[in-house]
Amino acid sequence: MTEKLDADDPTATAERVRATLGEGPVLALTGAGISTDSGIPDYRGPDSPPRNPMTYQQFVGDPAFRRHYWARNQVGWRHMERTECNDGHRALADLESGGTVSAVVTQNVDTLHELAGSRRVVDLHGRYDRVICLECREVTSRSSLDERLAELNPDFSVTVEDIELAPDADAVLSSTEGFRVADCAACGGMLKPDIVYFGENVPKPRVEEVYGLVERAQGLLVAGSSLTVFSGRRFVKRAAQQGKPVVILNRGATRCDDLAALTVDAGCSEVLRALASSCAQPADPTWMEATTPPSTRMSVPET
Repeated sequence: MTEKLDADDPTATAERVRATLGEGPVLALTGAGISTDSGIPDYRGPDSPPRNPMTYQQFVGDPAFRRHYWARNQVGWRHMERTECNDGHRALADLESGGTVSAVVTQNVDTLHELAGSRRVVDLHGRYDRVICLECREVTSRSSLDERLAELNPDFSVTVEDIELAPDADAVLSSTEGFRVADCAACGGMLKPDIVYFGENVPKPRVEEVYGLVERAQGLLVAGSSLTVFSGRRFVKRAAQQGKPVVILNRGATRCDDLAALTVDAGCSEVLRALASSCAQPADPTWMEATTPPSTRMSVPET
């Protein structure tokens, strides 16, 4: 049965999370909720407005959709580039450095885990700072494309303060008429952000890599994800099938609450920082044994 907590006391909550997961190493799976403290909006948070993200089929099938996307992205990616990591990202990096977290699998494309110092990061849905050609598969930087788009659209000027930002280096613009799109400089093919769109599959080798991480981990910590999309949810299901403890830290309910040993309805930064501080201290095996439900107990190394 799932235990549910509200993080009124981050320190006590962190101890409960630690008791449930044990000493690890555990795999971290993150979503948009971990980056909201950095000023990046999420898709499905309790206070998020309805959003209709562009699908892969729309992007490749309609030049008007592509034009509209690239115009929006020309504004949104610059905001993403200026975004800084927050204490939730830094806490996960500290947990990895201390050996509690084995790796971070993120559904975000903002690259903030790497900026915070995480060394083993799997960008499940790609990265906002790269562009791929759908013909020759050449990958280039988004900054180099920025220069080309600026040359093609010298009169296009929108500041971040004037528009509503959206996730995935996107922005809400009322009109993109006249915006000119750049093709691949190498072969003339169609360029696309190196991001997995809705309606597009995560590359199979990447999925298998994450399954391997789940296999080797002692548990799974989900931070800031509603687990609505299958691309991330499947790893929670795999961990649960293997009898490994799952802890979900998220504002609001998720689609995998019934699979978790513990759910925490809270933001990520304070709880993850408290968890990093807790894990930096030797565990009390007696306390861990007394407070951990039998179904989720893990061995605690002697200290």
